[in-house]
Amino acid sequence: MTTLQLQGQKVTIDQGELVGYVVEGHEYMHQKGSPGWRSTDTEMFPIIGPTAEANFRVWTLKGEAVLDQHGLLREMPYELKRSSTTMALFQKEYKAGTRVRNSKYPKKSTEKELQWPYDFRFRKQFNLTPQGLEITFTISGEEGMPFMLGYHPAFKLYTETPLIRTGNRNIDLTEVLAVGNRALHLPDSHGVSLTDKKELHVETQGFGHFMFWTEVPNMVCMEPISFYPYTVAQKDLHEGFEVLGEGERRFDVFIRPV
Repeated sequence: MTTLQLQGQKVTIDQGELVGYVVEGHEYMHQKGSPGWRSTDTEMFPIIGPTAEANFRVWTLKGEAVLDQHGLLREMPYELKRSSTTMALFQKEYKAGTRVRNSKYPKKSTEKELQWPYDFRFRKQFNLTPQGLEITFTISGEEGMPFMLGYHPAFKLYTETPLIRTGNRNIDLTEVLAVGNRALHLPDSHGVSLTDKKELHVETQGFGHFMFWTEVPNMVCMEPISFYPYTVAQKDLHEGFEVLGEGERRFDVFIRPV
């Protein structure tokens, strides 16, 4: 377990997963074991969305990849590279074609193992600042590698009437619940606010969109995404890929309590 602390803020990280963010005694993150979801955060990479209707196959220029929902990154363990009282850097590395055990098999998937035809390195860095928590994702690997990226954090809810605000739109929890597993899409957005017992701002760079998901009234996932997967059929998910250039790609999430 890795702990960061600064000026009344405490961040708890379990093998790269953000499992707690407490500010002046108030916990902002959904807790494992509570109704709703077994995790607190995860990453969706190199694809976002379900692949079952496409027989778990995704087209790439280097051949078909075998991917389950949201890709294979979350099936791989993080390695802690370095840390301090206010910073922690975690990393995952993947060699093209390596078979990765699929935790959804056999109950929720027919695929025992997943694989991807490109090398990549994925870094997740936490920085605790006086203004809040900054999470930076850095992707490097083969030039021309296709990918999508989504960040999937779950926030704890305390009241019966939480409100998500962005620009001139207000979204209440009933709207999110009504959409179900497809998640409520918010296109062309770089920041949202959650008003509950406390107020929280989530700002992003590099993603471009959000989607919101929950099946229970005690938590909500506010997820920055590079592509909303339900705009295409599952067999055409490759249409939402971005392409990695010569250098690294960086994506940022800023979680700022009010």
